[in-house]
Amino acid sequence: MLDKVVIANRGEIALRILRACKELGIKTVAVYSTADRNLKHVLLSDESVCIGPPSPEKSYLNIPAIISAAEITGAVAIHPGYGFLSEDANFAEQVEKSGFVFIGPKPETIRLMSNKISAIQVMKNMGIPCIPGFNKILDKKDISMIYDIAKNIQYPFIIKSVFGGKGNGIYVVRSEKDLNSLFHIVNMASHSIFNNNMVYIEKYIENTRHIEVQVLSDGKGNAVYLSDRDCSIQRFHQKVLEEAPAVGIDNELRNYIGECCVKVCLEINYRGVGTFEFLYKDGKFFFIEMNTRIQVEHAITEMITEIDLIKEQLRIASGEILSVKQDQIRTFGHALECRINAENPISFFPSSGKITRFHAPCGFGIRWESHIYSGYFVPPHYDSMIGKIICFGENREVSIARMKNALSEIIIDGIQTNISLHCKIVNDIFFQRGENIDIHFLKKF
Repeated sequence: MLDKVVIANRGEIALRILRACKELGIKTVAVYSTADRNLKHVLLSDESVCIGPPSPEKSYLNIPAIISAAEITGAVAIHPGYGFLSEDANFAEQVEKSGFVFIGPKPETIRLMSNKISAIQVMKNMGIPCIPGFNKILDKKDISMIYDIAKNIQYPFIIKSVFGGKGNGIYVVRSEKDLNSLFHIVNMASHSIFNNNMVYIEKYIENTRHIEVQVLSDGKGNAVYLSDRDCSIQRFHQKVLEEAPAVGIDNELRNYIGECCVKVCLEINYRGVGTFEFLYKDGKFFFIEMNTRIQVEHAITEMITEIDLIKEQLRIASGEILSVKQDQIRTFGHALECRINAENPISFFPSSGKITRFHAPCGFGIRWESHIYSGYFVPPHYDSMIGKIICFGENREVSIARMKNALSEIIIDGIQTNISLHCKIVNDIFFQRGENIDIHFLKKF
């Protein structure tokens, strides 16, 4: 087992990693920006190192500072969490070249699957359906070619950054008059956010659901899938509410797509946790991308399978083989997750400031994961998510009832949050029936 791990992240995921490390007897090192010196995981870790000012570029994205923190504390591994450097192949490579264990896939695997073009090619080679499109890399010099491609694919279609993520670098083109401007917007966004202006085009399928499959693979010839999740309720291509398992999907089809994902893991010798994301419509799956890291919504999979995904990550990084085989995995009940964001519930504009009063939801089947507390100042420098409510029940109806209770109990004063939006969603008759849920669900509100 790993002796000491640097937690190269912040907020609730850093606290989640710290707790898993403690259960396994692993010592922890928290790295933090000056804005985060009072976060829970910083105060609870065995050691802590300040790596820079609040700006992410000077702290949580500062590769030399993070590796230096590992060196001076005698750590043996680095856990990137999600966001920040978690899917940066260059970071993974520098970590391993510096003699540390990167708790995630190999750098070459991250490069292969985080590049949407090469990931699509891998899936096509394995016979897995992908969205129709022009799956070649384009840059700003190719604008004349775009019009020919548009005639071929037909409107609407999506222009995406090749290395996009978290909803960034994605635009839907519905007519020729918008094509030129949106193509350049995606180019610029891709360059500023991902330092790469390469984009690609794929057909836009209306009224689809966003379904993802969780996998575990040890890089030693063993891999499993852990059911699926429905992440269709989104704003600006970012998830708001997730549930597991997905409602209304035939079990035979669910098992088939899960087995396909396992075959891909074995083919590319995948190591760690990962998520295959699909669009789903009319009984058909279409692959869109793979996330080579732990997901925000991993907790709902843990609730229905009773498998601790962070601990599995740590065991795999320690060189152990998977602790579970596919025929040992059982799913039971239903789980929901509401992402609690510090933002206006209508405009989604971020809200920073001091939390003047806080009360966490609790009760049977309710799991609250967060780093906030009464008196905590929500900084303006990072993602707006400040917590997650996860509710589990023996069926979907019980899970929804518990989520209603949890949302009615939670108190966060001093800043704006999206709690009222979640209350609207879980009280919506169509949501309660599991009907008309697709990626445009929130537009009805």
